[in-house]
Amino acid sequence: MENFRNYYAILEIAPQAAPEEVKRSFRRLARRYHPDMNPGDKQAEDKFKDINEAYEVLSDEGRRSQYDQFTRFWQNGNKRKPNRSNSSRPAPDNFDPKNYTDFNRFVEELLNQETTSQVRMDAKTPEAYRQRRTKTERPPAQRPRDVEARLSLPLEKAYRGGRERIRLEDGRSLEVDMPPGMLDGQKIRLRGQGLNGGNLYLKITVELHDRFTLRGSDVVCQIPVTPSEAILGGLVEVPTLDGLVKMNVPKGVRSGQKLRLANKGFPQEEEGKRGDQIVEIQVVIPTTVSPAEEALYAQIREIETFKPRQTLINS
Repeated sequence: MENFRNYYAILEIAPQAAPEEVKRSFRRLARRYHPDMNPGDKQAEDKFKDINEAYEVLSDEGRRSQYDQFTRFWQNGNKRKPNRSNSSRPAPDNFDPKNYTDFNRFVEELLNQETTSQVRMDAKTPEAYRQRRTKTERPPAQRPRDVEARLSLPLEKAYRGGRERIRLEDGRSLEVDMPPGMLDGQKIRLRGQGLNGGNLYLKITVELHDRFTLRGSDVVCQIPVTPSEAILGGLVEVPTLDGLVKMNVPKGVRSGQKLRLANKGFPQEEEGKRGDQIVEIQVVIPTTVSPAEEALYAQIREIETFKPRQTLINS
């Protein structure tokens, strides 16, 4: 039959499959063909739509029964009404496959099927019995839907990872194991934690830090040094995300000069690799000095050979 879709084949199950098997196969296939897993793949997108349509029919006892009877009717060449004894899920008495000229029309009406219930008046009333049909529209099956949430992390937490509790807009509270090295703007997918079995996407915001700044996988910081440290060089303590380390400052380092601490940045995608820590030197002039220090600075001024304004004087 034109446009006929074998829902059992689409879900890769047998016609006698139990409801639990229907649900299990649907979830497996929906994950495989979800558009987020196959960006730009039109064939996978069409397959995903067919899977949802098949599940919407086969997950409902009444709809599945009507689909089974319609299938048998058309497989028999439209010659006779199907024998309802072949189905363990009886369809409504008013269902007749001969009323449908094509499969698409059958599915369209099936997914918007109305159920009919009969209500009788109390027999003790003086009125005669009468029947009234009350039609109630069947709510459509809920399809998986992806949702997005935001999660703000301190820089140290983003670096180390670990367990984090989040509260979603729908009121749910989840505990999430965060991987180390989360970057600002990065997204984490939590499978099955969206609506009706969809995915939850966490968008990460790394909070500003008072000392460190992220540039890709590198960590940048400024370190103040005294004039004597800048002139003489030597070891100075530098804070990193792993704690304090000692860094060798070269003699004559300039203010604004950048030094590099290898493998002290954020983890990179390649396993075992890390970014670096970029240390920007800031030579700081003391605002107050002791009398002894002032006397020594005076002696240095008398003997120092560095003349930074010499070119200005000679020009």
